[in-house]
Amino acid sequence: MGASDRDVGRVRLTDREREVLDLIAQGRSNGGIAEQLFLSQGAVEKNVAAIFQKLDLPYDAADNRRVLAVLRYLGAGDAG
Repeated sequence: MGASDRDVGRVRLTDREREVLDLIAQGRSNGGIAEQLFLSQGAVEKNVAAIFQKLDLPYDAADNRRVLAVLRYLGAGDAG
C-alpha cells in the first residue's frame, strides 16, 4: 500500500472516527473511549470497526490492528 492509499484511508474517516482513533493513540481502551466521548461501548466498537475497514486493516492474528491503525493514521511508514 502506497502513501497515497494511506492518505485516502485517513481522509475517509469521519470526525468521530478521528476522535476515536486519537484516543486509541493515547492508549485508551474502548471502555475509556466510551466514557470520554459519552458513547455506548457498542458505538465505540462500531467506530473502531469502521476505522479498521477504512484504513484497510483486515483481521490477522499476527497483527495488532489498533497499533497499525495509529501508525497508518500518523503516516509512520508502511503499517501493514
